[in-house]
Amino acid sequence: MPQLPVIAEHIEITPDTCGGKPRIAGHRIKVQDIVIWHEKMGMSPDEIVSSYSTINLSDVYAALAYYHDHLEEIRQYIKEDEEYIRELRANTSSLVQQKLKDSNG
Repeated sequence: MPQLPVIAEHIEITPDTCGGKPRIAGHRIKVQDIVIWHEKMGMSPDEIVSSYSTINLSDVYAALAYYHDHLEEIRQYIKEDEEYIRELRANTSSLVQQKLKDSNG
């Protein structure tokens, strides 16, 4: 789906930056980050801009508009990242437990 000019000014996708995921133009802040901060953490667009002063309100709204135009894609990225984090935590915790066991045994 071709991007609207306004969205294209704020959102970019480049294969070798942020794993090719859509992000705020000129930044490493992904659309999915904005979505998580807004929907899961309850941050308002103004709060996001206050926390990340290198982006502006237009960037945040463009990211949210992009998300609503590409719901399944962005939700899949979020799901994949959450699964990856769970996997890392499980493996890290078992490595720590193994080291503790080895040092006590």
